Amino acid sequence: MTRLTYRSLSFIGFAACVAGLLFALVLQHGFGLEPCPMCIFQRVAMAFAGLGFLGGAALAPKAGGRWFWVLIAVLGAVGGAAIAGRHVWLQGLPPDQVPACGPTLDYLLGLLPVGEVITLVLKGDGNCAKIDAAFLGISLPGWTLIAFIGLSLYALLIPALARRYSIFS
Repeated sequence: MTRLTYRSLSFIGFAACVAGLLFALVLQHGFGLEPCPMCIFQRVAMAFAGLGFLGGAALAPKAGGRWFWVLIAVLGAVGGAAIAGRHVWLQGLPPDQVPACGPTLDYLLGLLPVGEVITLVLKGDGNCAKIDAAFLGISLPGWTLIAFIGLSLYALLIPALARRYSIFS
């Protein structure tokens, strides 16, 4: 039987986050789908979750230290799920209720303090309500929401799985 250590399970989570970020880059650079500000924030959340998984994989902590890295991964994934959920909600609004399109993220960052930019981006605008692509009837933010929920649950299960399948994890 293959040993599933805390380190190997954490690395799998990290690899999933890297795959998600690479997929986003392929969509952007390979297929020309420019990310809206909320998409960019979802990428940041995916990277944050990936750092939590990477910390667990690289350091392989024992006992309570494991929960620190799980918490980092879960915070990134839950934050990303919240942003993706808001994005899906915006895409489901009737056309007459969609907020007007706003300026680009680069422009906002040059004009306003970061805190105000984050607040504005999370409110969303018409760019975020546009559905550029869908698979099996689910938009890209919908798939991202599913991925973030899966990453959250996976991160929470890692310590238990490592204990169950490996004596020396």
